[in-house]
Amino acid sequence: MQVLVIDYGMGNLGSVRRAFEECGGTVLVSADPDSLRSAERIVLPGVGAFPDGMAQLLQAGWPAVLREALTNPAVKLLGICLGMQLLADTGYEGGRTSGLGLISGEVHPLEPDADDVRLPHVGWNEVSACRADPLMRDIADGTDFYFVHRYHLKLADTGDLVALSPYCGGFAAVVGRDNVYGVQFHPEKSSLAGFKLIRNFLCR
Repeated sequence: MQVLVIDYGMGNLGSVRRAFEECGGTVLVSADPDSLRSAERIVLPGVGAFPDGMAQLLQAGWPAVLREALTNPAVKLLGICLGMQLLADTGYEGGRTSGLGLISGEVHPLEPDADDVRLPHVGWNEVSACRADPLMRDIADGTDFYFVHRYHLKLADTGDLVALSPYCGGFAAVVGRDNVYGVQFHPEKSSLAGFKLIRNFLCR
């Protein structure tokens, strides 16, 4: 399976590449949007702020080519952490910024639901499925994944919610629409469960 990891200057590329290779992918990390044309699976990683991420993607010319690649239903995209948030219509980190518009919704700060809730949300937390989906195949409800984030995606259509985490009253941990997916956690840092999700994505 040919996997293209988008290098736009804001991803943990080494660990993402190693994880996808270990799960059976033939991985190319590329800063050239033209490389999307031969990819069967696309990974949009990300660590950092929403406006910076969008600025980097736009500067390199990724959005238009990415949208074109996704018109082929056999091509699948997985956004990871910031990469998931960038799939949204709009982000509100440091002001209002337009996103990729691939998953309808807005990115807002997490809001503590108790005095002892710490932000950013860093560490292991459970994830439970909200619908049957091949991406979560053979992953038990309540399985822990590794998170590092302060913002989350509020979906416009609850039908796009694949799984949630209970932190801060509950937020979207996995989203999906057609051939576009996003995970708020880091599967490459989530041990056996994360690697199972990656294998599911590669095989979907």
